[in-house]
Amino acid sequence: MARPPLVLFLSLLALALLSASTASPRKMVGFYELKKGDFCVKVTNWGATIVSVVLPDSKGNLADVVLGFDGLGPYINNSAYFGALVGRVGNRISGARFVLNGKAYRLYANDGNNSLHGGHRGFSHVIWTVKEKVDGEFPYITLYYHSFDGEQGFPGDLDVYVTYKISGAYELSVAMDAKPGNKATPVNLLQHTYWNLGGHNSGTILSNTVQIFASHVTPTDSHLIPTGEIRSVSGTPYDFLKPMIVGSRINELTGGYDINYVLDSPMDGHGMRKVAVVKDGGSGRAFELWSNQPGVQFYTSNFLKDVKGKGGFVYGQHAALCLETQGFPDAVNHPNFPSIIVNPGEVYKHYMLFKFSF
Repeated sequence: MARPPLVLFLSLLALALLSASTASPRKMVGFYELKKGDFCVKVTNWGATIVSVVLPDSKGNLADVVLGFDGLGPYINNSAYFGALVGRVGNRISGARFVLNGKAYRLYANDGNNSLHGGHRGFSHVIWTVKEKVDGEFPYITLYYHSFDGEQGFPGDLDVYVTYKISGAYELSVAMDAKPGNKATPVNLLQHTYWNLGGHNSGTILSNTVQIFASHVTPTDSHLIPTGEIRSVSGTPYDFLKPMIVGSRINELTGGYDINYVLDSPMDGHGMRKVAVVKDGGSGRAFELWSNQPGVQFYTSNFLKDVKGKGGFVYGQHAALCLETQGFPDAVNHPNFPSIIVNPGEVYKHYMLFKFSF
């Protein structure tokens, strides 16, 4: 009985934000297209969200391969984070608290007692400023957001940029930068696109083949909070060191895959490592994912249920998969994990590169 008032409140809040934004063109919400031949990517500055990626299959047929909605409204109340840029700290923080430089910080708890994806109004639920939109051979868009000191409980001002770029033939790059003001702060930005290479309306991804270049995971408790252990995938359903069909062992897990992998592939000369390969046998579409981050969250949309998406298609459990490169979840509460703290004068840099083929 408490849910409708919350939805109404969020809707009214979003309406107020959108109404206020009309006073300044820089804060208007819009949809923007990047196009190179028959490869097309669309984004919105609401949540710096990827709303569609259209590319051909092995027979030349075009399809949109990411889950999403037809208009802005559903994105405003989107609890699944379809295509969004999440932060200031993506994934979960245990107890919605952490200690930094001897000071305890309390965050907004929006996942039981924990903080998830930056809180109830994280970066996925704000209007970003369009700083630059360039067409041409390698079209791109750069979006900017200023996060104020104390927003959702996090310390310090933070200037955040993300650039989506068609960087080559059927290549999409994502460059995320963040610069703190005068306080140290945790930063862990995630790009939360839901992929179904057969097409957003083609059913489940259980027949997809996935390879993840990681020999360890960070196990979680019943609330999906890391225990602090780093465990080998050997002999478990989490072993994707060799290409495996997603659905082949998913029934051995509760719900499906939702865990951080500790990447062990070496960096190349550009500071990037191959993270994963995904292939859809029916369409022939595939992608390689590269990144400079130490981990990747593999998620098989376990919590999706009866979500009305593009064209009225209803998305259910396992309708897509997410591969979110990242720092380790709850790293602020586990000293043995790689630090996600960014100090004044430092710059957080997170790169992703999707190389599509068909």
